[in-house]
Amino acid sequence: MAAGTTSPSMPDVSTAQSRKAIYAASIGNMLEWYDFGVYAYLATMIAAKFFPGTDPTASLLAAFAAYGVGFLARPFGGIVIGRMGDVRGRKVALVLTIFMMAFGTIGIGLLPSYETIGIWAPILLVALRIIQGIAAGGEWGTSTAFIIEWAPPERRGFFGSFQQVSTAGGSLLGSAIAALITTVLTNEQMLAWGWRVPFILGVVLVIVGVYIRRNVDETPSFQATRKAPVNEPVVSGLGLGVLAFGFTIFWTVAYYALLAWMPTFTQRYAGLTPSQALWCNTVGLIAMVIAIPLWGALSDRVGRRPLLLASAIGIGVLAWPLFSLMANIGGIAVVMPIQILLGVLLALYSGPGPAAISEIFPTHLRSTWMSAGYTVAAAVFGGFAPFMATWLIDATGSPVAPTYLYLMPAALISVIVVLRLKETSGRPLR
Repeated sequence: MAAGTTSPSMPDVSTAQSRKAIYAASIGNMLEWYDFGVYAYLATMIAAKFFPGTDPTASLLAAFAAYGVGFLARPFGGIVIGRMGDVRGRKVALVLTIFMMAFGTIGIGLLPSYETIGIWAPILLVALRIIQGIAAGGEWGTSTAFIIEWAPPERRGFFGSFQQVSTAGGSLLGSAIAALITTVLTNEQMLAWGWRVPFILGVVLVIVGVYIRRNVDETPSFQATRKAPVNEPVVSGLGLGVLAFGFTIFWTVAYYALLAWMPTFTQRYAGLTPSQALWCNTVGLIAMVIAIPLWGALSDRVGRRPLLLASAIGIGVLAWPLFSLMANIGGIAVVMPIQILLGVLLALYSGPGPAAISEIFPTHLRSTWMSAGYTVAAAVFGGFAPFMATWLIDATGSPVAPTYLYLMPAALISVIVVLRLKETSGRPLR
């Protein structure tokens, strides 16, 4: 227990309460990451509609820059909404984020393109991405804290993994819908109006997510801290936030490089059609979603650190040869099994990750500093992963340059951080 705090007595909770809470957080979280991530899957079309030009690479870089702006806004949302979660409760913060994300996403779906309103189109697009970024920044840490604090102590790895199941599930839903629409519609229809459909569909999950979140209780850990004196200043979590930052670097770079950017890579360098690229990405995400809770449950038995290290080292070592294989041989028969393998390896980090990062913090600092550490890393390293990958390829002339100039260094940093962390599996939350 950190100095200056009093350890509250945590009330017992029923399995039914835990499940209801996890469903509430997971459905809302899935919506938000569907909404936030679908932009990347349609980046080439968004580039054409909002950043028209004669150079396709320049237009794509502009579209990915707008994608990254949403990540720059995430630290602000993480700190402000995360602090709200520590002061007013996790539930209040989560309801706010879902409304903000819905506004940003539906707004993009209805936004006139450059040919209609000129320069205002990209300006408004960036503004809506900022709103999405603020919402996503507050969502990740608060929903993670919410799920972990509802989980039985001996099963935090398994229960916490559903935060990432819903995050990857949101990406999977976005990828699947984008793949379905690009399969059914012609390129002309997609450019005319089809690209808007995945954004507008976000309204369906808003209704479900808000309904469930309004009918679930606050976490037992938060309720207990409200009854116990807490004298430690909020700034005391800075050092722990730095650990969360380092812990997240590989996680966020791998996620957005291997998933959000992958359809662009496989279309441009592995010879896949847009539909094939999105279906390969969808299958990889399915493998990841299935593997995440399995690895989360395993971390409750063998510990968090062995799985985290296996993921970072495995992807760090294999990324270069696997991407070289896709670039040199290409074709769906090569790309799909590689995406499945990378999804399963990334799940090794995403399964125990929510529990491991939450267990770094005491309850009264968890939402604020976990959100801050995670979102700053996501903004600096993850959100611009597609942009950096595109730029590195253009600068070096090598389609595999991002693996050894970006992904491998990120893996090394997080390996060092994980080695410094104590094993927390099975220990009570502070």
